[in-house]
Amino acid sequence: MEDDQPITPHAGPIFDADGNLTYVGDDGRRYVVAAMPDADERQVDQVMDRLRRGNALFNRLELLARQWLEQVSGAELDRPAALALLLTTLETSLEGEGCDDIS
Repeated sequence: MEDDQPITPHAGPIFDADGNLTYVGDDGRRYVVAAMPDADERQVDQVMDRLRRGNALFNRLELLARQWLEQVSGAELDRPAALALLLTTLETSLEGEGCDDIS
């Protein structure tokens, strides 16, 4: 696997023993998503609850992203380039002000 390729999560994120939000990638390695050093057990439970509640929506997003990649990928735009475009565009879109307005 190339270094610039994103690592697909193999399983949903979990909190490790150090309180870090992590996931196991399809390459078998564990990746830290975010550290929550000041989080107590209640806060961790709340975050995990939200992640579980959002699982179905995430699955729909993943399906739509796969469909989009299939539709736009081709000889002129290979799949890795299309994936990089998708992720960069989403990151830019969601970083901006007003992202709380999305329902």
